[in-house]
Amino acid sequence: MIVYGKHIVLDLIAKVPQQIEEILLSKEVETQIFKKFSGFKITKLDNKKAQALARGGNHQGYFARIKPLRATPLNEILKGERLIVLCGLSDVGNIGSIIRSSYAMGIDGIIFCGDLSLKAMEGIIRTSSGAMISLPFCFCSYPLDLVHQLKQANFYCYGATMGGEEVSQIEAKNQWALFLGSEGEGLARKIIQKMDKIISIEMKNDFDSLNVSVAGGILIHRLVFNGRK
Repeated sequence: MIVYGKHIVLDLIAKVPQQIEEILLSKEVETQIFKKFSGFKITKLDNKKAQALARGGNHQGYFARIKPLRATPLNEILKGERLIVLCGLSDVGNIGSIIRSSYAMGIDGIIFCGDLSLKAMEGIIRTSSGAMISLPFCFCSYPLDLVHQLKQANFYCYGATMGGEEVSQIEAKNQWALFLGSEGEGLARKIIQKMDKIISIEMKNDFDSLNVSVAGGILIHRLVFNGRK
């Protein structure tokens, strides 16, 4: 897997150096930064190759080849206390932002309802500023079955959609899972019907909804910090 960008590469070196297989550079770097690359295999790239690897993205001359990420078994994920379930999200920017917020707020794991391509995974690592590497995740094909498994494991299931209870008024359970739906359609009706509670964000002005990554960040923060200690 290839990720790129100065910030993400330096962040990976600082936080998960064991995940890096190779550093690739298409520009000269300052001595102080180059010292951080000590111990890693370093390869120089020409501009054409760099542009191809970044697929036109802003690489800033920094790339890292990293080990493929491995999903954590669901039974291990269920040992956590706070989980995020992403149902049908497709925009890597939104997913990366939610994962970044999840990691910052101490979420124990992410469950994807559906698969992710290698290209999508690379994008999520980049847009999450590397948080994807540090946060346990797994995949689930059948979200309704997942709800049953979560409840069997004593998770309280919150679903995010319009018309629910204002999240700031909720004292979150000790063990919970927050379900976030797709950018266009939100959560499917069948999933909503299986939730223990539907939650929403009250808005001061008349507006239909927030971007899912923005809403997800607010909901995660509220549930974590309004939860029982």
